[in-house]
Amino acid sequence: KISSCAIEKVFLVNNTSIVQDEILAHRLGLIPVFADPREFEFRPNVDDESTCSESNTIEFSLKVKCSRNPKAAKGANHPSELFLHSNVTSSDLKWVPLGDQRRKFGANGIRPVHTDILIAKLRPGQEIDLRVHCVKGIGQDHAKFSPVGTASYRLLPQIVIMKPIRGDLAERFARCFPHGVIAVDNVEGVKTA
Repeated sequence: KISSCAIEKVFLVNNTSIVQDEILAHRLGLIPVFADPREFEFRPNVDDESTCSESNTIEFSLKVKCSRNPKAAKGANHPSELFLHSNVTSSDLKWVPLGDQRRKFGANGIRPVHTDILIAKLRPGQEIDLRVHCVKGIGQDHAKFSPVGTASYRLLPQIVIMKPIRGDLAERFARCFPHGVIAVDNVEGVKTA
């Protein structure tokens, strides 16, 4: 029952990107927010905007418009060279302090955890203009509130050869496994696994 803050509501003003509004809102909701949840209260009713206050809501705005890069080199063909603001990332989310939040958390106190999360790709003339509300929640309500990191594992089995395998059988045995798993050594002139 550990709480964290995450984007709950997305208020779109303009979205002319190829990414549909629902997909864009979902992608935004999964961006981790750097904010201490102990400093916020649970919002009583997230669907009722009248319950929004500085003690239970964090607001971000995002306004990006893609245009052609007038300084692009001739022969350039990569979108990052041809266009300005072609990638919308989490660094484009700007914190909008509510009430006394700027004094309480400092100028850079609340922000996305990572600034390089890709939200959308734009082409000239396309733009995204929105604002979002973040609230305090727990992982039991939605995975976006789960304050855990991604984990992975790799099986590292231990192979114990009970008695030496010699000759052509040693090479044949080694081929049954990925390269480097079974070593075939030359012991007294005989190949041995």
